[in-house]
Amino acid sequence: MKEQRAGMQSINELFTSRHSVLIWMSTVYVSAIIMQFFKDPLILSSSAFTCLFTVHVLIHWNSFRIRTNKQFWLYFSIQGILIYLCAILMPDGYQAVLIGLLPVLVAQSLGFSYRIKRVVLVAFISIILFFDAMLTLGDTDELILFLPFFTLMLIVVVAYALLFFQQVHERLKTQNFLRDLQEAHKKVEELTLSNERQRMARDLHDTLAQGVAGLIMQLEAADAHMAQGRMERTQEIIKQSMKQARTTLAEARRAIDNLRAKSASEIDFREAVDDEVQHFTEATGIAVATYLKLDKRLSRMVMEHSLHIVKECLTNIARHAKADKVWVTLSDQRGLLFMEIRDNGSGFNTDAIGKDAGHYGLLGLQERVRLIGGEMKVRSSSAGTSIQIEVSFTEGESI
Repeated sequence: MKEQRAGMQSINELFTSRHSVLIWMSTVYVSAIIMQFFKDPLILSSSAFTCLFTVHVLIHWNSFRIRTNKQFWLYFSIQGILIYLCAILMPDGYQAVLIGLLPVLVAQSLGFSYRIKRVVLVAFISIILFFDAMLTLGDTDELILFLPFFTLMLIVVVAYALLFFQQVHERLKTQNFLRDLQEAHKKVEELTLSNERQRMARDLHDTLAQGVAGLIMQLEAADAHMAQGRMERTQEIIKQSMKQARTTLAEARRAIDNLRAKSASEIDFREAVDDEVQHFTEATGIAVATYLKLDKRLSRMVMEHSLHIVKECLTNIARHAKADKVWVTLSDQRGLLFMEIRDNGSGFNTDAIGKDAGHYGLLGLQERVRLIGGEMKVRSSSAGTSIQIEVSFTEGESI
């Protein structure tokens, strides 16, 4: 089925040039009529010529329906006969018919296949038709005069057809490749979703299911001891159950955090930054002013490293800055992600970055910035510290 669709698309693509050929045929028709009427207007012959020429055009318009080799040769035979008859009906305009239509018929054979033998055979038969019509309607002098024009037209039209059909075939190959790539991507997504569901099931089984099962067993034991009047033992079991419940809740939250971090296909970057700021404020009591204005979407790699950068900066402030105010800015500037984490702490000597043993936080920041192709500037004084980072957005994506 897939190959049939590709074949249908190929045939339709190969004959997209029908419109330009129709314009050329119209030019041939007008030229033949003018040449004939200029010397000897033949009303009946011209009317018959118009009818046969119209049939020729209609058959050409539906040529994309040809599927088999036998159908092609039937098509070629009918069109060759029609061209010959049209030439016979225009004794003073036959040159335009032969020179204008036979090369097109030869070039059209390339649209069905690139078989050299077929093209040579079609060209040979067309040349025979040309010679026969020229010698029937004219003489040797006319044949010698118009043969170079016919040869030149044949070469030009066939060369154009070769270039055109090669481009069409290449475009079809590219489209088929993209279609296969999309199908493969869809299968990968389905497999990924299946794996995520299995992992979620394992995590839930290892946390909630086992934890709740343990609580049920402890509560059942407490109920049994209570029925026998063993209150002290009952209280001990209830305390153990409470401890187990807290442990299970903590494990469940940890599993949920892991699922959110690992299985989400896209992370809300602004929400993640807000969460980091909120955790920092709750842990340290330091006020944080945030300015987040993002209209572009970051790549996954840039997003993850940027979150780690913000978290590391806030951690450094909590440990070393002795600040009571922090400013976090993330915005779009000149097509770049601009990040600034600034505090009003005591500052430090920027020349000592990487030289003090055991203090490698800023070196880690520089390494992350380098991995995502960004630039980092560090300014520090007794009035506070400012870390500014610029990173390119993923091109063409928007929130």
